[in-house]
Amino acid sequence: MANIEQFQDKKYINLETFKKDGTGVKTPVWLILENNTIYIVTRSQTGKVKRIRNNSEVRVVPCSLKGDAEGEWQKGKARLVEGKEAERIIKLRSKKYGFMAKVAGLFSSVKGDLVVFAITLD
Repeated sequence: MANIEQFQDKKYINLETFKKDGTGVKTPVWLILENNTIYIVTRSQTGKVKRIRNNSEVRVVPCSLKGDAEGEWQKGKARLVEGKEAERIIKLRSKKYGFMAKVAGLFSSVKGDLVVFAITLD
């Protein structure tokens, strides 16, 4: 059963995506939580985007900056968000993370355009 409440007021989640051979890859990322959906913003040329496009099954858990779990792992499905919804989530991320979002954007811009994924827990 989904426990979305554990993500309330958290800064980071550990996102586990899966390679074609089933191997999991865990990555700490920022999140936006809205209407029982977890949103992440990343760059189009990252490994996690490639893995999600091949397999939408993911696992997430609230975590520390270093990725140490701070709750229970939850299974979910990720879907690409586009258009006005994506623009709105990117603005919410900028508001939540402020200056750090700008700094991260400077260092990661070589990895492509911003993309947004919505994660719905099982």
